[in-house]
Amino acid sequence: MSKNISIHWFRQDLRIQDNPALNEASADHVMPIYILDTHDIGAASKCWLYHSLTALNKSLDNKLNVYKGDASKIILNLSKKYCVKNIYWNRCYEPTRIKQDTEIKELLKNNNYTAKSFNGSLLWEPWETLKKDGTPYKVFTPFFKNLYEKIVPRKIIANIKNHFIKDTNNSLSINELDLLPKIHWDKKIIEHWSIGEKAAQNKLANFLETGLKNYKEGRDFPYLNTTSKLSPHLHFGEISPNQIWHAVLEYAQIKGYNNDIEHFLRELVWREFSYNLLYYFKDLPSKNLQPKFNHFAWQHNKKYLQAWQKGLTGYPIIDAGMRELWQTGYMHNRVRMIVGSFLVKNLLIHWHYGQKWFFDCLVDADVANNSASWQWVAGCGADAAPYFRIFNPITQGQKFDKDGQYIKKYLPELQNLDSKYLFAPWLAPPEVLRTAQIKLGQDYPKPIIDIALSRKIALEAYFALKN
Repeated sequence: MSKNISIHWFRQDLRIQDNPALNEASADHVMPIYILDTHDIGAASKCWLYHSLTALNKSLDNKLNVYKGDASKIILNLSKKYCVKNIYWNRCYEPTRIKQDTEIKELLKNNNYTAKSFNGSLLWEPWETLKKDGTPYKVFTPFFKNLYEKIVPRKIIANIKNHFIKDTNNSLSINELDLLPKIHWDKKIIEHWSIGEKAAQNKLANFLETGLKNYKEGRDFPYLNTTSKLSPHLHFGEISPNQIWHAVLEYAQIKGYNNDIEHFLRELVWREFSYNLLYYFKDLPSKNLQPKFNHFAWQHNKKYLQAWQKGLTGYPIIDAGMRELWQTGYMHNRVRMIVGSFLVKNLLIHWHYGQKWFFDCLVDADVANNSASWQWVAGCGADAAPYFRIFNPITQGQKFDKDGQYIKKYLPELQNLDSKYLFAPWLAPPEVLRTAQIKLGQDYPKPIIDIALSRKIALEAYFALKN
């Protein structure tokens, strides 16, 4: 072929704008490819991925080439068939992905191809964030303080305009990836979202206008619309943290919401911190960062676990959160902490079970964030919340959902219950329950545990561990 062709391998960077690897490939004609390989993807994430790929394909004039199988074999075969010289992609940071990248680069270079990877997912590379002594941070606050002032976001890369090459004979359709479930439970989740690069940009713009002011305080209240909900877009790379950082700082120059701005940017830096932990502690998804928790007296209670998963614990703020997750593929961050604490500290169930459930049910399921956050709430990770900090689901509901708007949205069976008893329905007198048309144990479950007793047992288990 007379024309030069480069491959851009899309992974967790499903966007056109601010895409360093795609920009590099655009010096030539570009063959854009996506490969579904053997890496784990949660069920809810698969649904999001389907729609994200569909949106990306549209933005590429329907020239996205889709494959399924061994990425190294597919890329090598395409390179030979189309006389490709250069293959570019943006890095992923999960241990299995790093191993894959290394092997593919070596394979391609041994076959005389140019293979380059770029940072399209983080504000800093993990090796750029080490302490002065060359070791990684394990505590978030100094990580944030030392890096927040030093961030110099790279220049935003403009929209790519190029000629894209379609592999008409071998490319699969997106439907052939079998990402959607046979039983269409995904529809109830997807109806809550707009998906793709354009949707991500719109969501960011809307958040800047309506959610950023009072973010620092408002983000704790699940009934308020003050969280960005950009996390799934970030996970799939429909928008980059670099784009968000630029947009927020530009908006701040006009509006000057300093406390809210900094608090929101802290969330982006927490994401970076999680990726750093995963990069330097590759067992983060599977092993306690604090080894003493290897001997913790976890309980194996399938009945309790299923009640937690289904939102049938008898504690309304817990059940509302778990049903929000089931219905929308998302859960408010404050509520994530409450339900996480309840699982590992009140039910004494290992954080692995929560981690796996969230990974399967969240549309923003991210190995780094999910693992770091579950270790944080369990008290066994880096910069973890002390184990003895146990969220009380009754007082947490009273404090952050005092009028019950969030609870009643996801627990309609409690719609008529007097707010005085909404956070502990079992304390309601019989006549109040009758008026609300609630039979505990039938319309809404009785508490599966005694919250005070469970706290006492958890603390005893923890202090026994210390000794």
